[in-house]
Amino acid sequence: MQFTAKEIAKILKGTVEGDENVLIWKPCKIEEGEEGGITFLANPKYTHYIYEKKASAIIISKDFVLEHPVESTLIRVDNPYLSVATLLHTFNQMTKPPKGRSLRSHIGRRSKIGKNCYVGEYAVIGRDVKIGNNVKIYPQVYIGDRCVIGDDTTLYAGVKLYSDTVVGNNCILHSGAVIGADGFGFAPKGDGTYNKIDQIGNVVIEDDVEVGANTCIDRATMGSTFIRKGAKIDNLCQIAHNVVIGNNTAMAAQSGVAGSGKVGSNCILAGQVGIVGHIEVGDRVTIAAQSGVTRNAKSDSILLGSPAIDGAKQRRNYVFTRNMDALISRIDELEKKLKALTPKN
Repeated sequence: MQFTAKEIAKILKGTVEGDENVLIWKPCKIEEGEEGGITFLANPKYTHYIYEKKASAIIISKDFVLEHPVESTLIRVDNPYLSVATLLHTFNQMTKPPKGRSLRSHIGRRSKIGKNCYVGEYAVIGRDVKIGNNVKIYPQVYIGDRCVIGDDTTLYAGVKLYSDTVVGNNCILHSGAVIGADGFGFAPKGDGTYNKIDQIGNVVIEDDVEVGANTCIDRATMGSTFIRKGAKIDNLCQIAHNVVIGNNTAMAAQSGVAGSGKVGSNCILAGQVGIVGHIEVGDRVTIAAQSGVTRNAKSDSILLGSPAIDGAKQRRNYVFTRNMDALISRIDELEKKLKALTPKN
């Protein structure tokens, strides 16, 4: 399917500079611009490509000032990065979604499936499951007994939902995600062995949540592990039993939250962040990559390091550490001078 620059500008609520009738049929990377392609400029370090490459159209900010003429048609918008998300969604919608139920799937007794759903090959749905409308269940998905899935949710191939898991509306669970496995609960005995603590709670994922590939979210020991509305969880994350992840919080890859930890709303956890159990992280907290959070964190704070402390303080500490040799040499020199000045008895 093709669009004109004028049609795309209308979708993005932007304005056109150049040929509004130029035809566009595919998105492309800015460094690979070519005829028929549309790209965007959001990061200044890629600016030179708009003068070098020949994409048919480029989405740029309304206040971007050109240093040289460009051959491409420009579409000016308020927020290029947000606009390209809208554009990619538009192109993606052109692909017809799968529908129907494969004869090689299995649906358990008393389970109910809504309208316009897709159930792929070798998908297994347990008993007493409730599935909403427009749900896509790709091949080899397993949905345990008594699970509930809302409308417009997608479970990609190989997703596993243990029994009693609740997933809201408009969620996306990527391949290999395991939701509702047992939390890590073991009681040590005097002889060095362990008694397993049965995990009888569940996982509740609210609306508009995305869970990345091979991420694990454990069921609660009692009660529920909660992933609140709008949270975005990357690949290879670990969320332990009875954790709460707040609204619109984003977790990057290989981050983990230990048992009963609570993370507030609108937080950002960069890659490989670790949060110990039984602590609370406030709202709008940013935690830098590879940080280890070992105590409660106040709202609106920025944390860095392991153990994580205030970001500004940690950066100063890093400067001191990087110059440690020079500082020690200066101290040694001062001690020598002080010793030379000290009267001998």
